[in-house]
Amino acid sequence: MKDLYISEVRKELTKYSNCSNDIITENDIVPLPEPIQKYFRYCGYLGKEKMNNAEIEWEDVFYKNSPNKKWMSLKCYQFNSVPEPTRIAYMKSRIMGIFPFEGRDKYQNGHGNMLIKFLKLLKVVDAKGKEMDESALVTVLAEALVVPTYAFQHYIKWTAIDSNTAKAVIRYNESEVSGLFYFDDLGEFIRFETDDRYYSERGTEYKKVKWSAVAGNYIEKNRIRFPSYLKAIWHTDEGDFEYFKGNIANIKFNIK
Repeated sequence: MKDLYISEVRKELTKYSNCSNDIITENDIVPLPEPIQKYFRYCGYLGKEKMNNAEIEWEDVFYKNSPNKKWMSLKCYQFNSVPEPTRIAYMKSRIMGIFPFEGRDKYQNGHGNMLIKFLKLLKVVDAKGKEMDESALVTVLAEALVVPTYAFQHYIKWTAIDSNTAKAVIRYNESEVSGLFYFDDLGEFIRFETDDRYYSERGTEYKKVKWSAVAGNYIEKNRIRFPSYLKAIWHTDEGDFEYFKGNIANIKFNIK
């Protein structure tokens, strides 16, 4: 599974190996809604190279697949590419500290796929199709400001709501999804909400359920601020179900 992840990342790196890295300027952010502009300034992105891709280094990551389950500790590796909306994540853990459990979650080439294997051989989930395409694209959108040059791409359209809120619509291949970005008065992105993500209790039936991603604990590295803590929450009829939480230790842009 890790080899699969590495091979998919390498394909993206090869595809866009000749991309130039222009500088982010005021002219780039002027067309964006006010809170997005403020975010770029607050985080220190003006004058920095535009990001064609990113390697996100996670630590202290936890996941659970149902509200009544215990949290499972994960090792998590993530790569994003910008020219086409692309997100590839590899996760591994051990059930009861013994049995290997691996997952690869991606949006690539216009399609989403969640692949999970137990004991390295037994395929327990291989989710794909319209619901996965849209759900995986929503995840790209939710994390777009972590790799902020996503905001400049033709496949994302922005609408100003107020001084602390902006709406984004992302359209790629045959999928279109949207969500709201919320910011505090400093300019920090603090929450993303959407009604365009599909929820499945058993992996067989899907329904759209309100979903949110919460960001916080901003840190500064290499003169750039970014949220170091993220969590994901389903807002079901039975109540809120927080199923993912983790810390971003570092972000490396323009990997070769």
